[in-house]
Amino acid sequence: MISLTDKVALITGGGQGLGLATATQLHEAGAKVVLNYFPDDEGKCKAQAEDAAKQLGDRAIAIGADVRQRSDVSAMLDHVHQHFGAIDILVNNAAILRDRTLMKLTDDEWDAVLDTNLSAVFRVCQQVLPGMNDGGRIVSMASISGVVGFFGQANYASAKAGIIALTKVLSKEVAARGITVNAVAPGVVLTEMGKSIPESVRQQMLTQIPLRRFGDPREIANTILFLCSDLASYITGQTIHVNGGWWA
Repeated sequence: MISLTDKVALITGGGQGLGLATATQLHEAGAKVVLNYFPDDEGKCKAQAEDAAKQLGDRAIAIGADVRQRSDVSAMLDHVHQHFGAIDILVNNAAILRDRTLMKLTDDEWDAVLDTNLSAVFRVCQQVLPGMNDGGRIVSMASISGVVGFFGQANYASAKAGIIALTKVLSKEVAARGITVNAVAPGVVLTEMGKSIPESVRQQMLTQIPLRRFGDPREIANTILFLCSDLASYITGQTIHVNGGWWA
């Protein structure tokens, strides 16, 4: 059994999809979890995250913060430190899609994806690290798209490839503190984002996956749980591919 008792984990984009699956796994292992959500005007993300935290029960709170904004991140970290103490685990999961072919991709669509999926990871890591406990864990969500490069995903694939490179660099810079930094690169997982892929495209994708099925969110979360545990104490700077054997 993996025990994360007394560990404090912050999961960005933690109110749904892979973020929620990860928060659930870490919570089941004994961690205190913070479900970060985007403070959208409609309040949908807030409602999802707060409901998820309520379902988890003790040792779980939801905090709204736009991870693209340093001031929001700073306020969130102050809240976490006051409520739970120093952070031991950071899972960079928040991400968006703005798929379009390169010739039709707008500057705003490029900037939105790079800012949310890559630049925000840089900003969050930079602000979390000074207060993170030595021996901590950072896990960032990459993607098979950042390795294979899917049609219509120039922005998303570039951001996820950047996560892989950032992981390698940061792992070297914080190694002296015993902090490990890794990435997880899922294949297609049937979260809300995965289900947005047209059915015809999904069927074509299945032919390229040796296991002949898509991933389950819990399978990705299991990998993250392992990387956050003492079992992975000598693993850093790596990208773990969880894709059913898919290498197109």
